[in-house]
Amino acid sequence: MKKSILITGVSSGIGLSCAKVFAKNNYTVFGSVRKKEDAEKIKSGIKSNFEPLIFDVTDYGAIKKSVDVVQNMVGESGLSGLINNAGIAVSGPLMHIPMEELHQQFNVNVLGLLAVTKSFLPLLGAQKNCPFSPGKIINISSVAGKIGFPYLGPYAASKHALEAISHSLRRELSIYGINVVIIGPGSVATPIWDKDSAQNIASKYADTDWGAIIKKFQAQFVADGKKGLDPDKLAHKIFTIFEKKRNKTRYTFVPKLLPDWVLPRYILSDKMLDRLIGFLIG
Repeated sequence: MKKSILITGVSSGIGLSCAKVFAKNNYTVFGSVRKKEDAEKIKSGIKSNFEPLIFDVTDYGAIKKSVDVVQNMVGESGLSGLINNAGIAVSGPLMHIPMEELHQQFNVNVLGLLAVTKSFLPLLGAQKNCPFSPGKIINISSVAGKIGFPYLGPYAASKHALEAISHSLRRELSIYGINVVIIGPGSVATPIWDKDSAQNIASKYADTDWGAIIKKFQAQFVADGKKGLDPDKLAHKIFTIFEKKRNKTRYTFVPKLLPDWVLPRYILSDKMLDRLIGFLIG
């Protein structure tokens, strides 16, 4: 029986790479995008085993319509998995970030993820006397889901929330046999580093007391991002994890294990990390 998986946010980056890998391995991939033109472009690129779904994770009505579309296509086979990948990154000093931007950060990365998950849970096996095997949920977090970096407070907070929700969901959904796995990568080399959201942090907050510091932070932040993980290689790792019968609850992938993860997470105290970050960004 052919397997099916839903992946949110497949227009670029990790989501697009995952869609290609799963489709190549004979999964029917339902991939969410926000624009019809993106759907057509991706479908023509992947060619087979890909079915676009056009919805924003904050549009609950559109999500419901997509559930009906998937239900009609998979029938009583259900979904083998869900990869919650869609997300945005709001950056800047918390003192100055507009509240509407903070709301949007959580609407997409937290509430949107939960809305998609709740809507598709019956197709993943969250029902009594389910006629198909339970599916698996993979939530794409970040190193920021464990470490709070300066000027990335909204993003880090949303990923901390994602991780808390993932642990609670895993424990709750165990009655159905549905597993929830967290993937927490470091920087990934995607087109996001050339977008305004990454390039305009310094100019947006130039007149604040952090102006000069953020300019240096942005330059280093973007440079490190462009040297980040290859999204295609990361997608292959995610596929391998998805295919395993037994998983760890969380996986971390970073370009440089010692400085990017072990040092700040397990060796340095919070105060020592404060001083190191302060030294690095002036």
